[in-house]
Amino acid sequence: MVESGAERVSDGVHTQPDLAGGTTYGLTVVCVGHGGAETAFTPRDAGPKKRIPCDGSVVFERFTGRGPLRMDVRGNPGSTGVIAWRVNKV
Repeated sequence: MVESGAERVSDGVHTQPDLAGGTTYGLTVVCVGHGGAETAFTPRDAGPKKRIPCDGSVVFERFTGRGPLRMDVRGNPGSTGVIAWRVNKV
């Protein structure tokens, strides 16, 4: 595991993990509550946006580490609940 956490949907997840270039990682996210959220990577081409329903479904996204990277999980307007997340080396 690289890092993990649990946040309120209204706060979202905002992290800049220290990742090795060329290494494959997995982002696992689950949201429990009402509404939904969406992943976002900066730079944008580091990983696709992915919708996350707040119904307890587990969402997994693979991406390759490279240079500075920021990952965000933002709750949709009006969404409530908790987001749990984890970044693992694959």
